[in-house]
Amino acid sequence: MKFSSSLKFNAVSDWWDEYIAYDALKKHIYQLEKQQFSHEHSQSHDIEAQESSSLLHGQDTSNTDALFIPLLDRELQKIVAFYQQQEKELLDDLNDLEKDVQEQDDIGLQGGEHYRDYEDDEHEHDDDDDDDSVSASRSPDRVRRSLSRQRKLSHAGRVQRPPAAGSSTDQRRHSLSSFEDPMEESYASLHHQRGPRGALGKLGSKLTNLKDSFVSSAGSSGDQTIWNARTDYAYDTRLLYKRRITNLYISLTNLKSYVEINYAGFRKIIKKYDKVTFSELKDRYLHNTVETATPFTRESKDKISNAIDRLVELYTKCVARGDKTVARQQLRLHQRENIAWERDTVWRQMIGRERRGEGSGDDIAGATLIHEPEATIVDIPTPVGMFKITKRKISKLVALVVFILCLNIQIVEGREANRCFAILSFCTVLWATEAIPLFVTSMFVPLLLVLLRVIRDSDGVPLAPPEATKYVFSIMFSPTIMLLIGGFTISSALSKTNIDRLLITRILSLAGTRPSTVLLTFMGVSCFASMWISNVAAPTLCFTLIRPILRTLPPKSAFGPCLILAIALAANIGGQSSPISSPQNLIALNAMDPQLDWASWFAVALPVSAISILLIWLLLLVSYQPARSPDGDGYIEIKAIRPTKEPFTLKQYWVTFVCLFTIALWCVAHKIEGLVGDMGVIAVIPVVAFFSTNVLKKDDFDNFMWTIVFLAMGGIALGKGVMSSGLLEVMDVIIRDLVQGFSLYAVVLILSPIVLIISTFISHTIASVLLVPIAKTVGQHLPGDRSNLLIFITGLICSTGMGMPVSGFPNQTAATQEDELGELYLTNMDFLKNGVPASIIATLVVSTLGFVLMKIIGL
Repeated sequence: MKFSSSLKFNAVSDWWDEYIAYDALKKHIYQLEKQQFSHEHSQSHDIEAQESSSLLHGQDTSNTDALFIPLLDRELQKIVAFYQQQEKELLDDLNDLEKDVQEQDDIGLQGGEHYRDYEDDEHEHDDDDDDDSVSASRSPDRVRRSLSRQRKLSHAGRVQRPPAAGSSTDQRRHSLSSFEDPMEESYASLHHQRGPRGALGKLGSKLTNLKDSFVSSAGSSGDQTIWNARTDYAYDTRLLYKRRITNLYISLTNLKSYVEINYAGFRKIIKKYDKVTFSELKDRYLHNTVETATPFTRESKDKISNAIDRLVELYTKCVARGDKTVARQQLRLHQRENIAWERDTVWRQMIGRERRGEGSGDDIAGATLIHEPEATIVDIPTPVGMFKITKRKISKLVALVVFILCLNIQIVEGREANRCFAILSFCTVLWATEAIPLFVTSMFVPLLLVLLRVIRDSDGVPLAPPEATKYVFSIMFSPTIMLLIGGFTISSALSKTNIDRLLITRILSLAGTRPSTVLLTFMGVSCFASMWISNVAAPTLCFTLIRPILRTLPPKSAFGPCLILAIALAANIGGQSSPISSPQNLIALNAMDPQLDWASWFAVALPVSAISILLIWLLLLVSYQPARSPDGDGYIEIKAIRPTKEPFTLKQYWVTFVCLFTIALWCVAHKIEGLVGDMGVIAVIPVVAFFSTNVLKKDDFDNFMWTIVFLAMGGIALGKGVMSSGLLEVMDVIIRDLVQGFSLYAVVLILSPIVLIISTFISHTIASVLLVPIAKTVGQHLPGDRSNLLIFITGLICSTGMGMPVSGFPNQTAATQEDELGELYLTNMDFLKNGVPASIIATLVVSTLGFVLMKIIGL
């Protein structure tokens, strides 16, 4: 959790304005960073320094410490003043409480002489006291008002009587029942439920007599005091002091927490300042300034701790009957209840609302990263409310209509083949329109395959539902799925141990300050990271790393949108570079017979990806001219990335070894097939190695992208269904007629633009699910069975569809990037102007260089 969120979550709500202004200081740091970089840049070119911002007030921008320290001092003064006020008031309350307890000791039980005279007007005070008891435990300021009021009432009680604390004597006894004997509690419960009359009333009367006998015997054994007597007056007095002590205890512990949180805030914000501005202020300011201020001195901490100990002693005496252990437990329980109330009512409801998806719009598909409420096309009033017609509802209706029509109209020969065609059409419409989440559509596949009895045996006889169920689910969890889970495990381990950020920052630190070099370096890093931590997480990580660069760019600089788009395009290219970098690669591997080993995949994919990155880099340089300053009079210089100085830990060495060992085994999987059986078995190695050594935990396993796993499982099941139902045989005849007379390369040139167009407008994974079986069928009817080659080309081109903002996860993430003013860096025109040409370039590289390399490796 970020510290700004942790601060809000742990702060006392009524004191929010009195805590360190962490977010405001962070914004000042970014402004200072920008001014510092502008100053250094202007000095390096020997030109006049730019005008200072309003924050700097004309001071020297190079001396950031002199500008930031006054901001810290202002926050520290605010915290010191607030702490001193709170400390004085609370300690005064404690002193008054101790005096009142001493006076109550002196008066003893004599203060209850006139108690019965005031029983009649007891209910006049009930509501006020109940409200006070509830609110007092919520807010420190209300606690103080409650303490003041109770103090006045306790003074009045020593002359006449203590104030009523509840709606009845029995309720007051119940409040202290944890410290009284069980007989008292039984009597109070019975008396409260049924009153003194009737059978239970008689039983209560007997219990009362029995209680009196115990009380009299207890009284004869020793002297009674106000703190252990059994009278109603003693109960009310103890309840009054229980409230006062508890409320004051909560206030003091809140003040102690206030000091700890603010110290952590100073430490965090100065650490961030040092990291951003390359300063060394943290140790000096914390030791010389913060730790010498009143709230943070050892003397002040001891004073608060001593006050808390004094309250424990009072609670032990007044409520817990001398049991100090019980007193500590009860006070801590009250403190936890107070904290839980604060968090539950203020924050956890908000967090729960977000987790439930409330307030984010109805009917969200959940298939993409951009979740926006869908616009309503038409509102139709109905007797049960307004019915909203949206695009997704129309898409669902269209899919249902297509499904019903295909089932009832003989489109292809064979009953099972026609039903499978209906399932294929139904899923294609839902996948293309994303009317429902993509993985939910995948779950329709096994359901419909079994219910419609599409699966056939080797003799062409439809399988019964029990046999069909076993077959479908056995093929859904294939070695390919295990390979996908192994890839998720490696990705999670690299991210959790910070290896990805450590390596990337060290590489980026070598890029220098030239915009063209920085751009190419980030593209290479984004592509490489996408190979191992998925093309979903890699661009997100890169976008985080470029924030310091974006903050120091001149306004309206072309380098910002150019860099963001370059990272997204490179991440898409990285999606084709390794077998585990994207689901479409795994679907292609699963369809190959025999499966391609990793060494052969790298022999083709790495040169193709490298050439594509270089050509797209040149395209972006020509299109954006990112090195030019916005006014066109000069050139910009990029702030250098600071390398991470943290050394490798033993855990990081372990993760690196396991990852490299697993990848090496994948590369030689065919040579050791007699030992391991399949690459899916090798994928178990990182799962066992990382989870058994606590590198990863159960929560990490829960956070795997299981929606993608189920999406791939549905695609595999659909492919097997097409083969088993006989639909593939029907498609064979049609496709054979279409490609008859064409050479292999002509088929590649025909297939490539079809795959590119489809993968641009729908999910890359779904495009591979639909197109890989077609490519396989086409290849089987070419001389020499070229199915593996066409499947490989189809899988690679599926990752090159990146011409639209919705074309793949990297584009969707890039489209949401905003500057400090909340304006988007990229527009649809950026994608059309640069994404479409980049897609065409990458496709041509696959269909030319990739084709040659595939022929060389024997496909």
